[in-house]
Amino acid sequence: MFNIIKDLFKYDGRFRFSLITLLCIVFFALLSFWSPYDPSSSYYVPSNIPPGAKYLFGTNSRGQDIFWMMTFAIKNSLVFGIITALLSRILAIFVGLISGYKGGIIDRVLMSINDSFIVLPLLPILILLKFIIGKMELSTLALVMAVFGWSWDARLIRSQVLSLRERDFTYTSVFSGMGTLKIALKEYFPFIIPIVLATTVNNMLWSLGMEMTLAILGLSAIHISTIGTTIYWANQHQALISGVWWWLAFPIIISIFLFLALYLLSVSLSEYLDPRFRIQQTRV
Repeated sequence: MFNIIKDLFKYDGRFRFSLITLLCIVFFALLSFWSPYDPSSSYYVPSNIPPGAKYLFGTNSRGQDIFWMMTFAIKNSLVFGIITALLSRILAIFVGLISGYKGGIIDRVLMSINDSFIVLPLLPILILLKFIIGKMELSTLALVMAVFGWSWDARLIRSQVLSLRERDFTYTSVFSGMGTLKIALKEYFPFIIPIVLATTVNNMLWSLGMEMTLAILGLSAIHISTIGTTIYWANQHQALISGVWWWLAFPIIISIFLFLALYLLSVSLSEYLDPRFRIQQTRV
């Protein structure tokens, strides 16, 4: 794993940019643990103060220091994306490994379920769930999105396993008496780790984008600071009309860098999976 990161950092400028950007964003999020303010508090500083030496990102119409509010927003958004990605990876890995190795009726049943989740319109379903169960906390939303976010990646893992099960080491494992679960985890899992890493980043991109969409529409837990809820409250207080442009500018700028870094990281990891591209890069 360390060698992969080392090679990518050395030969791929996109990976360097994304890694450095993400480390800066993570460092910014960690500052929330030293925040002098409670994220749920309001009117503890003067309202609508532009960015300056005292308030780096300015203050908003709710009397909050935007710099410290953004540390909580970034932290909560990252935690949400990571939880969603990890939970959906568990489902994707299990379904992909078992379906690809077992084949037959098990493969057909699992892929039928998989394809059903692929074609489901997620945004209308999430909006409907919001009106059925009411306020959805971030943990609940992460669980729901993980349930709907595994299907594409499970099919990708399955395609890799289909090629692996025809190799000699698979027959050796079967003849030695290894069970299905042991073969899947011990023999196949190391081969799909790069795919899992790349799809994890993709899943974080997707889940963060979906959470921001729901939050801006006021359909998520708007009392919890995230990038989306920060933009939601800025819109509710008509920040642009009031001239408080920095209330919208900083969360949008940070989200652009976050999404760009995750996208470039995903592209870099995906291309690294191609041996021909990796050989070409090392010869440059």
